[in-house]
Amino acid sequence: MILKLLHIGKPGNMERFTPKNSFTDSVTKIDLPAGCKTEEYLAQAGDADFLIIDPITWLNDDLISRMPNLKLIHSEGVAFNKIDLDSASRNGIYVCNCAGANASAVAEQTLLLMLGVLRDVVNNETAVRTGMQLSTKENYMVHGSLKELPDCKVGLVGFGAIGKATAALLKPFGAEVYYYKRNPLSSEEEAAFSVKYLPLDELLHTCHIISLHLPVTPETTNMCNDAFFEKMQDGSYLINTSRGELVDNEALIRALHTGKLAMAGLDTLDNEPVQKDHILLNQPEDICKKMLLSPHIGGITGSSFRRSYEIIWKNAEKIANGEKPEHMVNAM
Repeated sequence: MILKLLHIGKPGNMERFTPKNSFTDSVTKIDLPAGCKTEEYLAQAGDADFLIIDPITWLNDDLISRMPNLKLIHSEGVAFNKIDLDSASRNGIYVCNCAGANASAVAEQTLLLMLGVLRDVVNNETAVRTGMQLSTKENYMVHGSLKELPDCKVGLVGFGAIGKATAALLKPFGAEVYYYKRNPLSSEEEAAFSVKYLPLDELLHTCHIISLHLPVTPETTNMCNDAFFEKMQDGSYLINTSRGELVDNEALIRALHTGKLAMAGLDTLDNEPVQKDHILLNQPEDICKKMLLSPHIGGITGSSFRRSYEIIWKNAEKIANGEKPEHMVNAM
């Protein structure tokens, strides 16, 4: 029996990152961009056994329920909140993600944003470009206001693979690192990562830098609201390399305006792909200069994609052999 796989996402990703072996060579591959009509996907790959989808692309019941051979839906990344999990479960289809594949890459982006907000790279680059290098430097020297990471207590909200990778990168810098998760680690595990557990409210009150490492769920959507920010220290920093939907934009704007937040480093905003009319991009200068933004690139290094496609194809092969896949995220 010839197996078929449909990829919905950036054209070329599947060909570029698929490992070469006898199983991948045996599967017929169809590569289609996001945004096609359901009928087009069905016409070209309605009989597909496996479906890989870009994590920012919606996949609903209209397509899922009309693919009778479908056995596996696999996120190309870690996120899976745009896949209709209920529909997949009703139709007996495994849904999996690439948990851990991009951990080291996202951790690097997290550290970059932490250092970037502490050294205020947004405004300091502008200062140099506009001939204000000396006055800007002297201002820092007079006030002693530039911070180093060891000056800060860092709080990681969520401590999965990315949180752990972030803690490992922070260790040589000498920052105190705390974490919050629903099920705390053992004391031995905490010692291995050089972290200490704090309940969420206490972590927000204790730490100078709060870094988000959570998936989007009904419970975490807009969790960074006014009440969340109010519990943080005045002049603290927010880092988000997870998902923009974790943050209430209006509350973030208020926190930046009042000085509750000195700065925010954001690799992701809600409603991606982000358009020019996004609320966070249309604020007064005093708010805009307090945000260090990047275009959700934390997890898309070449190495992370290669690791993701290793996971994807191993899971497809497991299913082809009658085995359960790994990294399953739906109820089956």
